[in-house]
Amino acid sequence: MKISLPHYAPMLAKPCAALPPETGDFAAEVKWDGIRAMVYVNQGTVQIRSRGGLDITFRYPELEHLAQQAGKRALILDGEIIAFNAAGTPSFSQLQKRMNLEKAALVQTALSAVPITFIIFDILQLDRASLIHEPYRVRRQALDSCSLSGPSWSAPPFQTGNGAALLTAGKQLGLEGIVLKKLNSPYLPGKRSDWWLKVKNFHRQEFVIGGWTAGEGQRSGTIGALLLGYYEDKKLRYAGSCGTGFSEKTLAQLQELCRPLTVSTCPFDTDPQKRGITFIKPLLVAEISFTEWTPAGTLRHPSFLGLRQDKQAAEVIKELP
Repeated sequence: MKISLPHYAPMLAKPCAALPPETGDFAAEVKWDGIRAMVYVNQGTVQIRSRGGLDITFRYPELEHLAQQAGKRALILDGEIIAFNAAGTPSFSQLQKRMNLEKAALVQTALSAVPITFIIFDILQLDRASLIHEPYRVRRQALDSCSLSGPSWSAPPFQTGNGAALLTAGKQLGLEGIVLKKLNSPYLPGKRSDWWLKVKNFHRQEFVIGGWTAGEGQRSGTIGALLLGYYEDKKLRYAGSCGTGFSEKTLAQLQELCRPLTVSTCPFDTDPQKRGITFIKPLLVAEISFTEWTPAGTLRHPSFLGLRQDKQAAEVIKELP
């Protein structure tokens, strides 16, 4: 008989500018470049939910076989769905080819072309026992006891301490950064705390799209740049515009998504003061890389990485350590 499993929002890591002086009481893990997923395995069935709670099971049918390995167990697993590029490193742009598909037929076509892997790094429930109040160390021991390893999922080991070496090695491989988790930390669904810290090698985060400007030259007739923002004190703060990182296919997709969201009023708290702006309802979320924040509070050298349909616009804030 199936067990009634509660649904959890994933615990979040707090941005940190640099590694703490001592990392011996932390577990150090790679910060995977994908989308967060909560996977509910319940005696033969699998359900996958995004960070925002959306059911995305149909997009990743290869994870249904996880239930066979789990057998009659009931599990709640926390992890990241990633896709690898030709160089063998996690690629968010590659994952874009899977994460935004809406039709089952397109998903089936993409299975072999863009395989995914579910990286499991936490377990919140094992059969009838809730583990969210147990320390991280105990939860990882419970995860290891499940021996979850398959063609599309893995539970890689973590290391204690030596976060500096992992951060440096990740930077050489082009990885985003690392996450440090206190070994004695409970699981706090939907919350950030000093128990989980993320240290990045590169600047990148999500931004809300509040409008766009028309392209010129070869981009004439389509989007030239996206106007970006983040929420602070319930206001959408303007963070600058992004006009690079787009493919022709992406521009066409963005135009199709933006057109029905057109509004006459500016959604930002201040006027971007640009010519030829088309404002839209602030519902779309984009992943953006950039070099730094300018003194004026806008992004320097931003580049578009992809859309984040797994995240709600209202959750987007300025991620300063």
